[in-house]
Amino acid sequence: MSTDNIYIIILIAALVLSILVIRHLYIRNNRLADKVKMNKLFTQISHELLTPMTILSASVDHLREKEPKNELEYELMSLNIQRTMRLLGQLNEKSKSTDDRLRLQVSNGDVMSYIRETARSVIPLVKRKGLEFEITCYPESMMGWIDTDKIDKIVFNLLSNSVKYTTKEGGKISIEVRTNTHYDRIEIIVKDNGDGIPAKRQKHIFEMYNDIDYKKYGSTNTDIGLSLTHDLVQLIGGSIRYESEENVGTTFYVTLPIGKESFSSSEIDESHSITIPMTNIIDFKAKDMLINSNNILDDMILDKNSSNLLFVDDNAELLLLMKQILRTKYNIFTASNGEKALEVVKKRDIDIIISDVNMPVMNGWQLTRTLKSNPEHSHLPIILLTSHDQEEEDKKKSLIAGADDCISKPFKMGDLQLRIRNLIENRQRIRGTESPTMPDTEAEEKDIIEKASSENDFIKRAVAMVQTHLDDSDYNREAFASDMGLSASSLYNKIREMTGMNVSFFIREIRMKEACRIAKSEPDIRISELAYRVGFKDPKYFATTFKKTIGMQPSEYIESVK
Repeated sequence: MSTDNIYIIILIAALVLSILVIRHLYIRNNRLADKVKMNKLFTQISHELLTPMTILSASVDHLREKEPKNELEYELMSLNIQRTMRLLGQLNEKSKSTDDRLRLQVSNGDVMSYIRETARSVIPLVKRKGLEFEITCYPESMMGWIDTDKIDKIVFNLLSNSVKYTTKEGGKISIEVRTNTHYDRIEIIVKDNGDGIPAKRQKHIFEMYNDIDYKKYGSTNTDIGLSLTHDLVQLIGGSIRYESEENVGTTFYVTLPIGKESFSSSEIDESHSITIPMTNIIDFKAKDMLINSNNILDDMILDKNSSNLLFVDDNAELLLLMKQILRTKYNIFTASNGEKALEVVKKRDIDIIISDVNMPVMNGWQLTRTLKSNPEHSHLPIILLTSHDQEEEDKKKSLIAGADDCISKPFKMGDLQLRIRNLIENRQRIRGTESPTMPDTEAEEKDIIEKASSENDFIKRAVAMVQTHLDDSDYNREAFASDMGLSASSLYNKIREMTGMNVSFFIREIRMKEACRIAKSEPDIRISELAYRVGFKDPKYFATTFKKTIGMQPSEYIESVK
């Protein structure tokens, strides 16, 4: 990544940190009597931040034309610039509402079509979470008077709220819009079968930065949404109510006037008609592109010289960025919540885990307790990422859960990398081994495995077991562990302690060693046949792995031993 790009990322990080500071000031000063002065300061800061955000956005566009090869990084920056500007806009709207400075500007047009297209803009987010989504309008088309900016915010905030808190499998979200018999009012009904709102918290849901413990859902939105929605509905002269039950779901009912007679002359704009949006939420489309780009990194060939790092966070862009930054030093695996992280631990030989604490399904504290209470995984070092505004409380909970270290967001990348390195080195010292550097040559590889085999009956038996299943391409660590009469984690610990290798690399080294032996004894063998005989379905992948391990192509090796 170029120096210019790095500077832009630093600037964006500084601006986001500024917003966090604003949020903290608002929460603190919200308890003070003089709220008017605070709101004026709030508005000033929001407006001041919009200018540098605009400059950053233009700079990213310029760099995209100048250096198109870094498209992924540009999309990450653009996505977060758009999100920050949306947040600033909502902060500014909330400030105006508090000061009674919000104004209506209604226009005439097809109300149903506008709301339907606005609702469709969240489809990428709904699909990404695997939810069912239904939009219904009765009638399908109807003229009326609405402030499109206010309707956009109301519909988007209600739908994104439902998406955010619908985390279970088989999740369903629907929006229904219907009119009364006089065609002068509409009712918007947003329904989900999500997690519901705890009864004791329900009276606070329209309060800005309320104390509802929703951070466990790992939301990318803020509590501004519902508070602002409530204010906008009241501004229009409508009403909002809800029904909610924990583990059953939530339904919001919004009733709004759309008749011209409901608005004053100063609120009516006769010169413009409603324009139907093709999409309102551009950042979701950009986000889809970013999520799909994960596939490129997921297909990476693991570096046998590197430790395996599992990063757990429900923010897809952060996972992607961590992959980009850390993959030069580690093999990076990712998971979006604690349950998925446990699945990765069962399938992969993980050396260290970095996890956010606030996630849906299973949070970081629950993940840590689960791993540390299991003898097979209790040795894994875990770093938890805590919240800056609750740093001391989160740190205490993290240490009680059994975390080896914790660091608060937003964190400095250098600090995180230092902690990762220290924990890995400490774990290696505890094992009494040096850094698990793998052999660079066939001779060195032969020395490590054969020396271990000659000195240890367990390794001798392990080598023989892999050789027995040499042509089985599906022979993996689970099958290997079962044949050895051990759990996958116990096998990993033994192999790692005795050879410095993880199980996958141990199996691969034996396959490569046997490939060399066969090539020497059968110099006329075809590469494809050689690949199949040592357990590779794809000769191309075999050739890539062979070169990475031995240092030359199979064909070159065969020629060298003829």
